[in-house]
Formats: sequence, structure tokens, C-alpha cells
Amino acid sequence: MVETKKIKWIFKKDMMTLWRHKPRLISLLIFPIIMITLFGYGFGGTVTNIPVVIVSQSGGPVTDATLDAIKDNSLYDVIGIVNDPNQGKEMVLDGQVKAAIILPPNYDDLNSKTSKNVVLDLDSSDEIVSSAIVPTTQAVFSEISSQLGVQQLQNLNLTNTSAQTSAINVQLLNQTTAQSNPSPGGINFEGIVNSIHFQVNKLYGNISYIDFLVPGILALVIVFSCMLGMGESIAGERERGELARLFMTPTSISTIVGGKILSKLVQETGRAIILIAVAIGLFGILIAGSMILTLLLLMLVALCFVGMGMMLSARVSTQADYNQITQPITLPMMFLSGVFFPVETMPWIFQKLAYLIPLTYANDALRAVMLKGAGIGTIWPDVLVLLGFTLLFFALGVRGFNRDV
Repeated sequence: MVETKKIKWIFKKDMMTLWRHKPRLISLLIFPIIMITLFGYGFGGTVTNIPVVIVSQSGGPVTDATLDAIKDNSLYDVIGIVNDPNQGKEMVLDGQVKAAIILPPNYDDLNSKTSKNVVLDLDSSDEIVSSAIVPTTQAVFSEISSQLGVQQLQNLNLTNTSAQTSAINVQLLNQTTAQSNPSPGGINFEGIVNSIHFQVNKLYGNISYIDFLVPGILALVIVFSCMLGMGESIAGERERGELARLFMTPTSISTIVGGKILSKLVQETGRAIILIAVAIGLFGILIAGSMILTLLLLMLVALCFVGMGMMLSARVSTQADYNQITQPITLPMMFLSGVFFPVETMPWIFQKLAYLIPLTYANDALRAVMLKGAGIGTIWPDVLVLLGFTLLFFALGVRGFNRDV
């Protein structure tokens, strides 16, 4: 028989318990808002604003019209326009941009009988960006080529540059009227240049989505394991009274902290080795850089998030509270850090948040080593940031330990 009055008592007791445990209450209210915002607003659209650089080695109406066509396309975020192909390639290799669109020196030579060879130097380590930018860029130049035509224009007077630019822009924007469209002054711009040849240089070879995904997944597994493990190791032991009894023994705080760190580090190093072996065995993943450097990075990631787990667990009294307070941190971090989606293509507010998350730097360093073959000289900024987060987390975590003494 259901006792209505006692049901009300139990309901009231659970609500009072929730009110007393503020981490659970905050998580209950904030977590759904964060997740629906990330999924609906941040990742519900298409890839846009990919940073690119344009290498322009000539000047004239065709170049001007091409620049306008690229800038007007929401896929691209034109970071700069340079005139040296090597500089453009270096900007891709340095990670400043995702691609360099290189226009040839004869791009505005309207009397040339040879094809214009447009080159796309591409950061192929980012498969999502590659799959978006290659067909779109190819379509842009295919449209330019078809609009300008394949016939050489005889006896062309090139003095009226502004008139030419205006006429070409009109033709580029009108995809349905590629026939005769004379410009002011009676000049017909149909067939100004020969066809454009489009070439893609994948600077890091053909990289599949699974190749792109594995470095982020490796870091993510380590993160979740460390965070969950520290909840059991500290918050759980505090709740059961084991931590207080441990501090009553003739053992220093540094010894206890060091033991917990070493134990977790060994576990996560073993886990990382297994994950890499499985990825190589099942999916044929190739690590372009040093295997030792990859393992050292994963150990640093483990150390960083052991520190984060220690810091968070020091501020709660039960393991349930710890789990509730970590959920609004770990799950959004998974989507904001670039594991599944490139950070550069996120809305600007999410980009700013991404660079406050240590996992973002872990992903960046691991992908640089595993996909690009980078060494410590390339990834040292990411390593320094991870070390800074690690020291901060441990400093705050040790203060929490002092509270238990």
C-alpha cells in the first residue's frame, strides 16, 4: 500500500539533500544548458571561416576578381595576401593557416597560350578541413575558368583596368550567363584566358578521418580515466574515511601525493601503450613522428589531468559530488578542445574558450607529432602550457590535501 504522507517526506528529504550539496544542484541546472548550446549552436552548422592565405604573383583584373570571389565565400577566412609561394607554404607548415592558394605569375597574362596552374598547398593533417576546402576551391576556380572561357582575346586594350575588373566580377557572380557579356567600352571578356589547371598539394600526405581522430581520442581516454580515477582515489577515500586514517599514519603529505601520482601515471602509461598498439593493429595508424615523444606527451597529459582531478576532488566531500562537478567540465571540454571538430572553424566565443582548456594543447601537440612528424622544437609552446596547467592544478590540489590533515 502506497503511503502518500511518507512519499512526501522522502521527496522532501531528497530535495533537501540536493540543496545542501551545491555541486549537484549547479550541475543539474547548468549542465543541460551547456550541452545543448554546444551541440545546437556550436556544431549544428557547416564548416566556415577556414584560415587561408592567398599568394598573388601578378596583378590585374583576373586576380582582383578571384580575390573578391574567395573573400565573398564564407568557407574562407583570408588571413593575408603575400607574393612569395614559399612564404605561403611556410604559413601552412607553421600552423598559421590551413591552406595557401597560390596564383601563378601568368595569372593575368591574357595573351598566354598556356594554362594557369593554380596550386593549393593544404594542411592535410586536418581531414575535416581538407574535405571541405578542396572541392569548394576547385569549384571556385572551375567557375572562374568557365566564365572567362578558353578563347584568346585578340588586340585587347588593357588600359581600362577598373572597367575590366567590374566586368569580370559581374561574370563571376552570374553563374547562368556565361555567354557574351560585353563590358563598358565594348570589350567582350568572354574567353579572356585559357582554362585554369587546379593542383592540390597535400603537405602531410593522404590522411583519413580515423588518422585525424586517433590523437584526440588517445588524449580523451587518458583524460577521462584520470578524472574518474582521482574521484575514487581522493573523494571516494575521503567519503569512506580512508584518507583521514591515512594522514594519521607517520607518513608525510608529499609521500602520499607522490604515491598517488606515480600509481596513476604508471596505469595511464600502460593504457596509452595499449591504445596505440590497438590503433596501429586495427586501423593501420602510422605515427609520423617519434613514438617516444608521443608516449611522453601522453604521460604529461595524464599528469596534468591527475592534477585537475586532485584539485576538483579537494573541494567536495563525497564521490557523488565529485562526479556531478566534473561532468559540466569534462564533457564540454571534449567538444571544445578540437577532438572531433577543428577549433578554427568554431564560433569565435568557443574558440576563446578552447584556448583556456589544457586538452586543446594536448590535441595540438599529439596531432603535430603523430600526423606531421613534428619534434619538440615545434610543439614546445603546447608543452609549456601543459606544464603550466599541471603546476597550477597540483598547487591547488595540495592545498586541498592540507585541509584534510
